[in-house]
This record gives sequence, structure tokens and C-alpha cells, in this order.
Amino acid sequence: ALRKGSDLEKAFATAALVYNNSADPEGKLSKAETKNLLQTQFGGFIRGQENKPKYQEIISALDEELENKIDFEDFMVLLVSLTLMSDLLQEIKNVKTTK
Repeated sequence: ALRKGSDLEKAFATAALVYNNSADPEGKLSKAETKNLLQTQFGGFIRGQENKPKYQEIISALDEELENKIDFEDFMVLLVSLTLMSDLLQEIKNVKTTK
């Protein structure tokens, strides 16, 4: 549907698609499923962050409660939070595009 969309539109559409493919029929993920999805699909951004207090806080929150589920909005907040603390973000900032 977004073949002619901008790169940013495609990126968000991909995030929504990955989330939706993992979510339950109510459109939510358990915290364990969320943690697994982040580790398998967002590994480049979270690799090397294990010793940072904010990362530990986020992962601990996913480990603590088994009953609460994550909706897409909360998932996107997690993605943004992890992206902002990532060492990979600095590398991305240093890349010059050819466009």
C-alpha cells in the first residue's frame, strides 16, 4: 500500500506490520512477547545497551508483570526510547546520504 510512500512512511508501516504480525487478536503483546520482539527485530539498536540504567529499567518492566499487555502505542514508545539511548543512533547521525 505504501510502495510510493516516503522512506519514513515505509519505516513506520514496517514497524506496524511487524507488531501486528506478532500481536494477539486484540492487537496486543504480552510483555514477554514484547521483549522477544525487541530482541529479535531491534537487536542492532539494543546491542551494547545492557549496562545502561534506562535500558535495564525498560527490560525490568517487561520482566515484572505477566498480566499486563503492550498495545501498539506503548510499543512505539519503547522503540523510540531504545532508539534514543542507542549507540547506533550516533552512527546513524554520522552517515551522510547521497540524495
